Amino acid sequence: MSDIAILKEMIQETATVSLEIDLNGGNQVILKEPKYNYDITIYGMPDGDNVIIINPEEFKSLDTIFKGKNGECKRADFIIITDTGKKQTIICIEMKAGKGGTMKDITAQLQGAKCFVAYCREIGQSFWDHPNFLKDYKWRFISIKNITQKTKTRFDPNQKSTSKLQIRHISGKSFQFNDLVHCQK
Repeated sequence: MSDIAILKEMIQETATVSLEIDLNGGNQVILKEPKYNYDITIYGMPDGDNVIIINPEEFKSLDTIFKGKNGECKRADFIIITDTGKKQTIICIEMKAGKGGTMKDITAQLQGAKCFVAYCREIGQSFWDHPNFLKDYKWRFISIKNITQKTKTRFDPNQKSTSKLQIRHISGKSFQFNDLVHCQK
């Protein structure tokens, strides 16, 4: 059984985002932040059997367990996990409508997503008896800011990350999946 198949058995459908078909017949996903009334679209997504899009904000608040003094209750907006056979990638995405969010907060949110995936890895290894579950995946940590109708997608090739996670800061409302996979420093 593939890692993606195991994740789809493991995670409630209410905490996932479904793929849609775009105008050209390809796969796309629309990641929505209804609380703030904005969204982004990612085109060129892998086939459904090769990807799961998780919305960690659908899970119960971690402050029922943790105190949250060091940011351990934070979590990113979305996690995209793909295994196309050629590439295995985990993309953690934090979205901000404007320039908002401090680097400390964004880092904590993306780190929370990484911890969530680590927990899923342990569950898959222990309860699905799959010792290589989610191993050797490439990580991408992306902060998307300035999400408006008028913003053009921007990738700064000279950007230096100030975080241990190597966070890429990009602007825009729509992206190609392959650009996010290759968005690294």
